[in-house]
Amino acid sequence: MELRSATNIELAAELDSKHQAVASAQRRLLEVVAECDRSEVWQSEGCRDLAQWLSIRVGISNWAARRWINAAHALPCLPHTSDALDTGALGLDKVVELCRFAVPETERKLIMWARRVSVAAIRRKADLEARPSQEDILEADKTRFLHYWWFDDGRRLGLEGSLPADQGSVVARALDRLADRAPDIIEDDCEAGPTESLETRRADALFMMASSAIADDHDPERATVVVHAELDALIGDQRGCEIEGGPVIHPETARRLSCDARLQVVLEDAAGDAVGIGRTARSAPAWLLRQLRYRDRACTFPGCESKRFLHAHHIEHWARGGSTDLSNLVLACTFHHKLVHEYGWKVALSSGGSACWFRPDGRRFDPGPGAQEVPERAPPLEHLVSVA
Repeated sequence: MELRSATNIELAAELDSKHQAVASAQRRLLEVVAECDRSEVWQSEGCRDLAQWLSIRVGISNWAARRWINAAHALPCLPHTSDALDTGALGLDKVVELCRFAVPETERKLIMWARRVSVAAIRRKADLEARPSQEDILEADKTRFLHYWWFDDGRRLGLEGSLPADQGSVVARALDRLADRAPDIIEDDCEAGPTESLETRRADALFMMASSAIADDHDPERATVVVHAELDALIGDQRGCEIEGGPVIHPETARRLSCDARLQVVLEDAAGDAVGIGRTARSAPAWLLRQLRYRDRACTFPGCESKRFLHAHHIEHWARGGSTDLSNLVLACTFHHKLVHEYGWKVALSSGGSACWFRPDGRRFDPGPGAQEVPERAPPLEHLVSVA
């Protein structure tokens, strides 16, 4: 034990020594950065400024390069901060943040404070003290953008954008609030971590926000998603369906969309001629939706009970002969609606009108007590729907 303790002390001492040497070299590095700025070395290298040249030259981000440049010019006026870096009392990350707001009159106290707190705490104070200029605010607003593109043969939508901080914080808060309330649609054996799960729910939250906006739009002609599909495609799975102005989608996805989305389904024959047009708003009339909401109250998936973004799901799809009657409808939230159409789950109504959900392998899903008493296999399709 004593030998190990002595070894640990030696290691710690060596770490301190190496850190001091690195920190001292970093102080000299910042001096060289300031000299490079004064001599404008980047102009002959095809770069727009020193930050870009430095980023390329030493392999750091443009953000870090700008922090270095600011610290390089500030340190000559902050001798105590410069000495703290030279001796290793403060590391480079803390110094570059201190240089954003320290002045000769305050640097002594700030150094003592900085040694006790994290880099994040110093950066936060720097953000508050060195507030952005009005020009920076206007630049962020003028350069805001959002564009999207289809890729992976139309199976995915890519998004990229930039918003000013005030607008971005609203979007981020809205997405995170919706994501917090959203369940996961994942396989039982999925090993997605907390970060991946949250990012998935944020993607679903963005879809929910867009769906809500379309549903509230008073111009149905411009706010309607149009799907072109041959009747055989909706009944079977041999051909794809096409979103107008968008990609080709799987027939099962088209069946889910045609349940009750703000959608116009154009049924076509083999020659491409329209043979029928689905409803522009919701498939079920308002009076029937009221009855459905009164009966089901919320999403019928066990344990969900979500009351927002609900869909009137046809147990037997209308394209396959199902009727738009209360006995053939159940409420499902956006997430669990996908389970039925894209993930192979089934839902049925018992004789008492309550929904029963079945896994893709046919086993009834019932997470509550007494689950062992339910049937192991789903009943035949003709028994999944109560009498219409």
